[in-house]
Amino acid sequence: MFDSRFFSSPLGHAALVSIAAMVTFAVFAGIQPDQAGTTVLAGVEMVELA
Repeated sequence: MFDSRFFSSPLGHAALVSIAAMVTFAVFAGIQPDQAGTTVLAGVEMVELA
């Protein structure tokens, strides 16, 4: 489907950069720690102004 001429063109370079960015994002999204177990409660008092 893609040949060496495609990947040597500017559009091919943009496609390779896009694929590399998606792979990088997927790798870093997969190594994030699970935050579901930790709950942060803010001690903010809600006051209604009349």
